[in-house]
Amino acid sequence: MTGEGIPPADTLAQLRSELAQARQQISDMAAAQEDFLRGVSHDLRAPLRHVTSYGALVREVLQEQPPQVDEALGFLATMEQSARRMAQMIDGLQAIARARSAALRPRAVALTAAVQEARQALGAAAEGAAWNIAPDLPVVQADAELLAQLLVQLLGNAVKFSRGVAQPRVQVQAEPAAQGGVRITVRDNGVGFDGTRAQQLFGVFQRMHREAEFEGVGAGLALCQAIAQRHGAHIQATAAPGAGCTVALEWPAAAR
Repeated sequence: MTGEGIPPADTLAQLRSELAQARQQISDMAAAQEDFLRGVSHDLRAPLRHVTSYGALVREVLQEQPPQVDEALGFLATMEQSARRMAQMIDGLQAIARARSAALRPRAVALTAAVQEARQALGAAAEGAAWNIAPDLPVVQADAELLAQLLVQLLGNAVKFSRGVAQPRVQVQAEPAAQGGVRITVRDNGVGFDGTRAQQLFGVFQRMHREAEFEGVGAGLALCQAIAQRHGAHIQATAAPGAGCTVALEWPAAAR
């Protein structure tokens, strides 16, 4: 007789077998997805190289001709710009795919140092803003490389979308969250956007502003979400037009 509420041994064995099969199927699907993205990215880059290289050659030829070819030169400029944008989109897809499939190597990461390193990685772009980084940011459990990518994206966005205001500010804080976790916030005083569309930000190639206003292809926050999900974290954004944006990360006590 089995204990009350405990399934028979043969039922448990069957459940374990089904669970193992499900895990293997998920693993196979992830590997197939990665192979697909790798193949597509490789195949798309070949025509891109032709567009950019032959476009430059055509430009050289046209520049030797009379002024009536100015319109054709304009077409070439648009073509080259589109090719560069497509290359950036491919890079974004590859970064997201790597973040979703890379083996996690969680360890204790000092958030203060990680934020400062991400700020330095932005180079000259970070110099125009006033920074307010809390001095007592905690230690979190994370894959250091993936966390660095996430922080660079968040801080870079904060700088980018606040550079048009008179006194751009970027604030990074953290506070205790449920079950021993940490709530990390990155806040700017930039242009903001319609807050009702906030969750759309985390979709691939989603943008709240025209490309003519702010550069980028809309892959950065999708990458951030992929990294957060790998760690069992939750990411969300709040904003209002002209009132800046706050991105909050609910980071668990330990990577899952």
